[in-house]
Amino acid sequence: MDQSGYESDRIKNCIIKSEVPEICKTEPCCLGIDEAGRGPVLGPMVYGIAYCPLSRQEKLREMGLADSKTLSEEQRESMLEKMKAASDSVGWIVEILTPAYISNSMLRRTKYNLNALSHDSAIGLLQRALSLGANITEVYVDTVGDPAKYQAKLKDIFPDIDITVAKKADATYPIVSGASICAKVARDQAVKSWQFREGVEREGLEYGSGYPADPGTKKFLAGNMDPVFGFPDFVRFSWSTASQLIEKDCVPVRWEDDDEDETKNTGSASLLSFFKKKTEDPRQQKHRFFTDRHLTQVGAL
Repeated sequence: MDQSGYESDRIKNCIIKSEVPEICKTEPCCLGIDEAGRGPVLGPMVYGIAYCPLSRQEKLREMGLADSKTLSEEQRESMLEKMKAASDSVGWIVEILTPAYISNSMLRRTKYNLNALSHDSAIGLLQRALSLGANITEVYVDTVGDPAKYQAKLKDIFPDIDITVAKKADATYPIVSGASICAKVARDQAVKSWQFREGVEREGLEYGSGYPADPGTKKFLAGNMDPVFGFPDFVRFSWSTASQLIEKDCVPVRWEDDDEDETKNTGSASLLSFFKKKTEDPRQQKHRFFTDRHLTQVGAL
């Protein structure tokens, strides 16, 4: 799987895809959606889709496609090669979501949690397959969150497609197993080939499975934390494992909001209040959002 586009800039998300088989443009097709790397504090999360004509589903079973978590790394790579060999009837797309993107999304002022991020990636991949000309009539999704709510959400966006969202779909539907394998191989490759622009020495470097409870992962986090800048881009800052270490061991930062909150809690007046005009009505004060952006009211257009 060619990840040169991602390796050139690991701050930006990356799409990698196969060509759409001609048969998938004419015959009705099924499509599976799954992800890899949802839980780790290290590395990207990857969403994958796979699709093929309904008439060729038996071919997927003959390939022996299975949930990627039940396969070894060598078996997953072998399965992906089989899917590539069947490029006349099987297509796939993966989206690599960078650790920086995940962190920035989850930590922004407007709440955007991991479930919403996952849903949007899945929806985007399905829409991309349709835009490329794939004739998708059935979709099978390994659920994120409540299956019924997720299915209703997808059905509302794609009313003409028969959609099934289920737990353990990657172990039930071969087309979802295919998506799972594509996503997992892409994530494994991204993690193994990661180059640290912060100067972390790769030789002899170990970071375990990437899951927060892994001792190897904990050791990596503790040993690669800058007191000012925190962690390398390889780390998801939005995970509590990382944020707690930053809170505990990094240089403390005091924000303006902290002073405002302190004033509210102590009942003391803010220093700025002594510079207000006596005739100034506090109800007419502009929110900082507007003043920072030099926005003013317009009386008439």
